[in-house]
Amino acid sequence: MAAALLFLLTGQSVAMPGFDAAKMSDMSDFNPNNPVVPTGDTIKIGVIEAFSGPGAIAGVCYNLVSAWVAHDINKRGGIVVDGKKKKIQLIKADDQFKPAVTKKVAEKLCLEDNVDILAGVVGTHHTLIVQNVAKKYKKIFMSYAGYSDELMNGANFNRYTFRVRQNTTMLGALGYFYSKRPEKKFYFLCQDYAFGHAWADAVKNSLKKYKPDAEIVGEEYHPLFLKDFAPYLTKIQGSGAEVLISSNWGADITNLMKQARELGITLPIAGYETDNPPIQGHLKGEAGAGTVVCSDHCLAIDTPEMKALAKAWADQWPKWGGEYTNVLWKYPQGPPGATTAMYYWLMDVIERAGSLDAEKIIATWEDDEYKAINGVVKMRACDHQVVRDMAVAELVYPNEWYEGVAGYDKVFIVPAQYCTPPVPEDLERCKK
Repeated sequence: MAAALLFLLTGQSVAMPGFDAAKMSDMSDFNPNNPVVPTGDTIKIGVIEAFSGPGAIAGVCYNLVSAWVAHDINKRGGIVVDGKKKKIQLIKADDQFKPAVTKKVAEKLCLEDNVDILAGVVGTHHTLIVQNVAKKYKKIFMSYAGYSDELMNGANFNRYTFRVRQNTTMLGALGYFYSKRPEKKFYFLCQDYAFGHAWADAVKNSLKKYKPDAEIVGEEYHPLFLKDFAPYLTKIQGSGAEVLISSNWGADITNLMKQARELGITLPIAGYETDNPPIQGHLKGEAGAGTVVCSDHCLAIDTPEMKALAKAWADQWPKWGGEYTNVLWKYPQGPPGATTAMYYWLMDVIERAGSLDAEKIIATWEDDEYKAINGVVKMRACDHQVVRDMAVAELVYPNEWYEGVAGYDKVFIVPAQYCTPPVPEDLERCKK
C-alpha cells in the first residue's frame, strides 16, 4: 500500500521489503546446540518456551529457529538501531508449560534481563500471559504460537503485541481444502483447552460455509499430554469417518498418529502440526502417506526464497547432532520454517524502524507488507493480526524430500479471501 502511494506521488515504484536469499550468511559454522551468543550492547530478544517437561519439543523447535536467524543476522554484522550497529542476543526462558512459570520468566526478562523484544509462546493461555506482561512493560512481543482469535479481540488486544502467524480462523482453511475433495464424513479429536475448542470451531465453520454436505460423525476433547488414545480411537474406528481432524501438537499429535496406525486405522489424519518433526518419524514409510497438514508454511511452496533457505538449512543439518539427529529436522518445514520466516520479518522491521523504541517499531510494523520466504504477509494495523494465504498439503510416499517417511508432494494454496480472520467487532480502534 505504501509503495503504491509512493508511486502515485513520485512516478517511481518501490520494491516491497522482503527476505533476500542473496544476503544470507555462510551458515557453515552454525550449530543450535552451541550458539554463538554476543554480549555487550546488543538487541536482546527473550525467547519464552518450554525448554523442559512434557512440552519440551517446543523448546527444541524454537531454539533452532531463533538461533538460526540470529546467527545469520549477526554474521552480517547486526542491525543499525539508534545510530549503532548491534548484534542479536537471545535469552532463553523456560516456562515449563506452566502458566505461573510463564508469568515469572516473562517478568524476569523485562525487569532483570532488560530485553528489547519478547518472542513466543506455545499455548493460547501462555500467550495471553506474555501479552499482558508486554503491555505492562511496553515491550514489543512477537507472538507466533498462540492461535486463538480471542487473543487479539477488544478484551485482550494491546499495541505491543503482533501476531505474525496464523490464528484459528485462518487454520479453518482446512475446511475450504476439503470443499474441493470427495470426503464428507469427519471426526474431530482435539486437546481440551481453549485453542483445541477454538480450532475445531474454525474448521467446522469453514466446512459449513464451503462444504455444506459435510457430516461431523464424532467430536471429542481429551486432556493435554495424554498417553493412551485407544479409547478414543476405538470410537473413531466404528464411526464411519473418512478423515480424522485434530488440533493436537507435540507429544499429543505424535502419540495419536502412532497409536492410530498401530491399531490399523489408516484414514487420513488432518491438522496443523501433522508434518512437524519428529512426528512423521514415528510412522515410517507408507504409514504417513495421506496425512494432511494445513499451515501458513510448506516446503512445497515454490519460491526462490524457500528453495534457498531449504538448501542452506539442509546443508548444515548433518553437523548439528544432539536433539536434531532425527532426519526430519533436515528442512525448515512446518512451524520451524514458518517461524523462521517471521523472525526474518521481525529483523527487517527493526532495521527499517532504525530503532528499538517500541513506538517506532509499532509505526513501522502496522500495515506493513513483506515478501516472506513463504509468501506475502501483511500486518493488519487495527488488531496486529497477520493476513496471508494458507497452504494445505497431503503427504505422500515416496517423495523428493525424505527417505523412509512420507513427505510433501504438491501444495494447495487457499487464497487469503477464504481464510482472512474477521476484524474484531469489539475492538474500538478497528471501528475508526
